[in-house]
Amino acid sequence: ITHVPDTTSRISFTENNTRFDTNGVQFIIGPYDDYALARAVELKEKMGATVTVLNVGGAETEPTIRKALAIGADDAIRVNAEPTDSFFVASQIAEHAKGFDLVLMGRESIDYNGGVVHAMVGEMLGVPSFSPVMKLDIEGTAVKMAREIEGGKEY
Repeated sequence: ITHVPDTTSRISFTENNTRFDTNGVQFIIGPYDDYALARAVELKEKMGATVTVLNVGGAETEPTIRKALAIGADDAIRVNAEPTDSFFVASQIAEHAKGFDLVLMGRESIDYNGGVVHAMVGEMLGVPSFSPVMKLDIEGTAVKMAREIEGGKEY
C-alpha cells in the first residue's frame, strides 16, 4: 500500500521550492491501493485466506498501515526505507512477496503516477502481471479477470 498525500491537502514547498513540505498534509492509503485492499479483504472472506499489506516507507507511514489493518488486513510489513524510485520499491516488494499466492496492487500511486511497480514486481518474481484488472474472481484454481485495454475490455 502507498502512503500518499490526500488530494484535498494544501501542498507547499520549502528550500526555495525544491522540497515537499509535509507540515499539515493529511496522508492516506492511495485510492488504487485501497481498491486492491478492499478486493483482497473480499477474497479473504470468501476463501478463508489471509491478507498481508506491505508498505515501503518510514515510521511516518504507520497510521496508513494501521488503517489497512482496520479495513481488514491480517498482517502488515513495513520495509523501513525511503521509497526513492519505482525500481527500489518494486525490488523491496518482490523480496517480501516471495511465497505469496496472489499479490494485488493498485495500478499506480497518486503521488508519482508511474504505474510501473506492479509490472516490475511480476518480472522480479517471474510471474505474470496484469494491469489494470477491473474484475477478479477466483473459483477453486480458476481465475477470471477483466481488464481495460485500448478500445474496450479483455476477459
